[in-house]
Amino acid sequence: MVQIQEHVAAMKEEIIELRRVLHQIPESGFEEYKTSAFIIGKLKEYGIEVHENIAGTGVIGYLKGTVGDQTIAFRADMDALSVEEKTNLTYASTHKGMMHACGHDAHMAILLGLAGFLSKNKDIVRWNVVFLFQPAEEGPGGAEPMIQEGIIQKFKIDRIMGLHVFPEVSEGKVACRPGPVMAQTGEFDITITAKSGHGAIPHKAIDGIVIASNLIMNYQSIVSRNIDPVEGAVMTIGKMWGGERRNIIAGQVVLEGTMRAFSEEVYRTMQQRMKEIAEGVALSYQCKIDIVFRDMYPAVVNDEEMFYELQTAVGQENLEIIAPQMIAEDFSYFQKVVPGLFFFLGTRNEQEGYVYPLHNSCFNLNEEILLAGIQVYLNYMRLKNIMEE
Repeated sequence: MVQIQEHVAAMKEEIIELRRVLHQIPESGFEEYKTSAFIIGKLKEYGIEVHENIAGTGVIGYLKGTVGDQTIAFRADMDALSVEEKTNLTYASTHKGMMHACGHDAHMAILLGLAGFLSKNKDIVRWNVVFLFQPAEEGPGGAEPMIQEGIIQKFKIDRIMGLHVFPEVSEGKVACRPGPVMAQTGEFDITITAKSGHGAIPHKAIDGIVIASNLIMNYQSIVSRNIDPVEGAVMTIGKMWGGERRNIIAGQVVLEGTMRAFSEEVYRTMQQRMKEIAEGVALSYQCKIDIVFRDMYPAVVNDEEMFYELQTAVGQENLEIIAPQMIAEDFSYFQKVVPGLFFFLGTRNEQEGYVYPLHNSCFNLNEEILLAGIQVYLNYMRLKNIMEE
C-alpha cells in the first residue's frame, strides 16, 4: 500500500497540470471537442486503447487485465457551465462565459491520473478497466446516450464507480451512503388559459393571475400533506409570468418549476396530485390548465455491497455517512444497468478559502485532493483484488 501511495505522489505535478489544462478549456454539453481531443491524446500517450465519438464527444479508454473475465468502469463527466469565472487563477478559463464551476476538470484529471498509473503497472491489473469520460452531465445528459450505444455490453462492464468533488464536506473526507444518495429530478411547465378583460370590470373576465396564485398555494400542500413525512421530496415553482399591463386582467399565465424525490413512487404521486389539483382549479374557475412534465435524471441509488467495500477500502474513520442530497446526477442511468457506487470527495478548507459552493463563479479546490481521489479508486481496486498489491 505504501508503495502505491508513493507512486501516486510521484505523479502529483503531472496530475495537477492535467487539471489546469482542462480547467482552461471548459465547454458545454455535447460540445466538448477540445476536451475530448485532449483526453484522447493523453490516453494514447499512456498506451490505453481508445474508443472515441461515443454519444458525440464521449471517450472510453480500455485496459485489458491479466485475468480479463471481469470489468470495472470508472466514470468522469466532461462538460462545464455557462458561468463567468472570477477566481483570478493564472490558469483560469480561456473560454469567455464558460467555467468548470462544478469540478468536472478535477474529475477528469483524477481519471486520467488513474489511467496513467495503471498503464505503468499493467502487470498487476487483474480485471479489465474502462475509463469512461462522459459528456453533458449538466444537461441534457450524456450517460443514457452512451448506454444506448451499447457500451455496457461491448465492454462487458460488471460494475461502475464515480465521484464528485464536494465543498460541503471537509477536505480529504469521503462522503457516501448505501441506497439513495441523490434525488430523481424532473421539470414541469404549466400554461393557464383564462380570459382577458379590463381591470375595472373583473366580472367580465377570468383572472389568470388569481388562478395561478390559487394553483401555487394548493401545490405547496402536496409534499406536506400527500407524501409520507419520512420521505424526501421537493417542489419549487421558480418562474411565473403573465399579463400585458397593470390595468388588464391576465388572459394567460405560465409557470415553470422543478420537482425532486428519492423514490419513484413519491415522484409519480407528486405528478398525479399536480394533475388532479389542476383539473379541480380549472373546473372551479372555468379555465384551461395544461401541464407538461419532463422527467430528467433518476435517483442515484448506491449498491449496498459496493458501499461497504468502499468503507473498508478507505477506512471507517475517513468516511462520512452523508444525508441524501436533493441535487441530481445522471450517473444514475449506469446504476440502472449494473451495480454502481457514487461518492463525494470533500474539498472544504476554510483556512485556505476553499469554501465556495458548486456552480459558483469562485469555486476552486486544493489540487492535492486529486491524488486523494486516485488513491480511493486504487484502494478499492486492491480490496476487490482487481489489482494486485
